[in-house]
Amino acid sequence: MQESILYTETNRLILRPFKKEDYSNWYTQFDQRLPSQYKYDDGRPSDMETSTEAWFTNWIEGFEEMANKDETYILGVFRKEDGVNVGKIEITTIMRREFQWAMMGYSIHNQFWKNGYAIESVSAATDLFFSKLNFHRIELHINVDNHPSIRLAERTGFLFECVRKEFSYEDHQWTDFLIYYKNQPSTSD
Repeated sequence: MQESILYTETNRLILRPFKKEDYSNWYTQFDQRLPSQYKYDDGRPSDMETSTEAWFTNWIEGFEEMANKDETYILGVFRKEDGVNVGKIEITTIMRREFQWAMMGYSIHNQFWKNGYAIESVSAATDLFFSKLNFHRIELHINVDNHPSIRLAERTGFLFECVRKEFSYEDHQWTDFLIYYKNQPSTSD
């Protein structure tokens, strides 16, 4: 149901749910990633053998299941000019009820960095998630030393709120995270 409403375009990009037909495109771009560029970049996978078409189909069917449960929505980011998959954007519901609160994540394949795709797609996705999924508050949870993500948050209008101490369990330890947020613009006068 939600798949049909989660579509938006920018000047250069299309954001939409992945389709089974995207497998070859996704695989090619993932496989052509450069080696890791910094600590929070996974870089090129060492083994793509398990990333079969059947695996991809199951993967995106899982996205549909999560969307139907209003848990997580995942969109592919595609270039308009040639349809190339440059990354993905996701939003996870934290709490609905009177909060309408979610967390957004993003990933651009590193061979496409420094083209402004992250800024363009995060801005478009934020507007889409506010208007079509009716979230009031969207947060970005960022490692304290992830400087590219901090710059992205600030350039897309997210506001720094706080440091959440020992917020996420990573690499066998509890780590601090920076919280950036944006609230849906008020429509009342």
